[in-house]
Amino acid sequence: MFTIGDFARHGRVSVRMLRHYDATGLLRPAHVDPATGYRHYTAAQLARLNRIIALKDLGFTLQQVRDIIDERVDVAELRGMLRLRRAELEATMAAAARRLVQVEARLRSIESEGHMPTDDVVLRTVPAVRVAELTATAASFQPDDIGPVIGPLYDELFRRLSAAGVTPTGPGVASYEDAPEGGGRITVHAAVQVSAPLGDGGADGGFRVLDLPPLDQAATIVHRGSMDAVVPTAQALGRWIDAHGYRSTGYPREISLECPANRDDWVTELQAPVDQA
Repeated sequence: MFTIGDFARHGRVSVRMLRHYDATGLLRPAHVDPATGYRHYTAAQLARLNRIIALKDLGFTLQQVRDIIDERVDVAELRGMLRLRRAELEATMAAAARRLVQVEARLRSIESEGHMPTDDVVLRTVPAVRVAELTATAASFQPDDIGPVIGPLYDELFRRLSAAGVTPTGPGVASYEDAPEGGGRITVHAAVQVSAPLGDGGADGGFRVLDLPPLDQAATIVHRGSMDAVVPTAQALGRWIDAHGYRSTGYPREISLECPANRDDWVTELQAPVDQA
């Protein structure tokens, strides 16, 4: 038999972790000296320990690990658990990839600090435009929360427009407003320019056609690249607005000027409504 220290070394875990596994019933020692309380383990128990470690590395909780090892979970349930874990990991990887894009954009912004051009910003009037739109709610105005909402929303909008025989006549126009329920949540309007009658459209009335009102004054700037990396461009626009004596009166609209397959080649105009401060 192994002492707890020797067993920990062979199993590449800590003594503290073995004591925790004992306390939770996940891995009991083969023998406990009644006089000293010292725990002893057999070599055969290394196989169970290895299974515990492997399942933990997959991200399962200790309760899930116990259920799997003790065969309280059948093959179908285990397959479902693994598929769910795979989906969770894929979502985490996608979020990390978006954050990496933002970090790289922030680094480029820092490297160019002190000579970032401000003449990219143009103050102009934006006319009213007719659009078809779908709406949904995002947790916040951060790109990490907006991206997973607006992408599927546009996919569904174009599917419904196609089903209704409505052809877009211009670029996509994304706009935002504070959600009625508050708490920092945002109502996302995914829209595209159309020539169609006002009101609900589609075979199931699944989208709305409306006229977006004009913007009497809008500070506009062109963003090049993925919208996951829009923060530095939006910040540059905000600095220009403040430096020139204006104030924002709403969230910027996003006009999708070019949307090729490579998101890094996207061209998007931000239109921030402003008035004199």
